[in-house]
Amino acid sequence: MTDIFQPKRQIDEVATLLREKLGVKGQSFDLALRRAKHRLPRRVYREGMVLARAEALSAHPRLACTIDQGRLDGAARVVTAHLTDFDPGEARKTWWLGVLGGLAFNILLFGVLIILFVLWRQSL
Repeated sequence: MTDIFQPKRQIDEVATLLREKLGVKGQSFDLALRRAKHRLPRRVYREGMVLARAEALSAHPRLACTIDQGRLDGAARVVTAHLTDFDPGEARKTWWLGVLGGLAFNILLFGVLIILFVLWRQSL
């Protein structure tokens, strides 16, 4: 018989990583995962949902036996690998650089349009 506490232990480890790296909290792992949905890649979110379904099943003694431990281990490994490699400071820096890059492009485009407008008005 499989250890019924192992899924809970894996889910708690991933929930701790979600809290530390992404700053999301929830009363259950499912709620925390849904709050982090848009900050996670689709594949990682899908694997996280496998863990959330296993959390719901592990609460019931008879249904806990139906959990596919191999699938659960793979899902926990994928989510854990992504979250351990995730650097919140780097993500914040990347976001700010994207905003500043877009702003610089818009200012440059506006300047070119003003110059073209001035040249067009002089030619009339």
